[in-house]
Amino acid sequence: MLLPPVDTKLAMVVYAVLRSGEWGWVQPKPGAPTVLGLSPVVWLLIAGMLVLYMFLRRTSHLAAVGGEPLVDPGLFRNQRLTGGLSIFFAQFLVQAGVFFTIPLFLSVVLELSALETGIRILPLSVALILAAAGIPKVLPHANPRRVIRLGLMLMIVGILILVGGMDPGADAGIVAIPMLLMGFGLGALSSQLGAITVSAVPDSQSAEVGGLQNTATNLGASLGTALIGSVLIATLSTSFMAGIQNNPAVPSSVQEEASVQLASGIPFISDTQLQEALDNADIDQETADAIMAVNSDSRLEALRMALALAALLATAALFLTGRLPEEAVGVPDQAPRRAEPTEPAKPH
Repeated sequence: MLLPPVDTKLAMVVYAVLRSGEWGWVQPKPGAPTVLGLSPVVWLLIAGMLVLYMFLRRTSHLAAVGGEPLVDPGLFRNQRLTGGLSIFFAQFLVQAGVFFTIPLFLSVVLELSALETGIRILPLSVALILAAAGIPKVLPHANPRRVIRLGLMLMIVGILILVGGMDPGADAGIVAIPMLLMGFGLGALSSQLGAITVSAVPDSQSAEVGGLQNTATNLGASLGTALIGSVLIATLSTSFMAGIQNNPAVPSSVQEEASVQLASGIPFISDTQLQEALDNADIDQETADAIMAVNSDSRLEALRMALALAALLATAALFLTGRLPEEAVGVPDQAPRRAEPTEPAKPH
């Protein structure tokens, strides 16, 4: 019963991040609702954090007076458990952001079909399964902290390679190596984190740990999609509007109309979709070509910014690994026992 109540208390925070791209974080965007002159996002964030704080205080009070709290607050003083949960959160935060961004590049920018997009992402899934299943078998006594740090570094390198490879002439082949690196990185994390959190507490508290683990993963996935998605759309909107306003090939009348029509945000659309929209708006071909070029550059800039944020979050997760154990968990000691010395036989 842990997951739904905690997720309910965090719903306002997640919803606020989701709406930030449309409403603005603090200053409201044109046409967005306002609360006391500010964007609703900042008020939702404050309200969500206050409700969560009150929930934690209530839980601590129940534990102190001998009641039955929803979750034992003592669990949060367990270094191994909190270390594992924090990396779970970071893993799904980065993973959700990457899974949100890369399909956009393949299906919208390169205009691949759903099947072609899935095939390009398949190496990540294969590498993840191989690493998650293979590391415990091949290296059963591996240092969990070291394995997780290596996994995070592989993810960072994969993301940075992808950022560097995104240019106007890029094709779908640039995602192959990054997908493998990120897959092996995620697999390395998956091979260790479950054992770390489960082994951190007695069996009697395993249900509570399972609830906390599910909450961390779901919260990370929700915030990762919302945060990186809002950064992508915000970057796209800012870059596109700046490109239109500073492009002499775009008439002032079109610039003014774009400022009004697209004030709430720029949709992430393919060249084909944009060309159809421009044709329907009776935009002359020279102006249409200029707008198409600006949109193409803005999309790539937005994707690079979103992926750079994912790399930054993965780098920040490295600072959380100090709370992880260095000894392998869940593996019996296979070291041979030293024979006990025997006393010499006494003469009869």
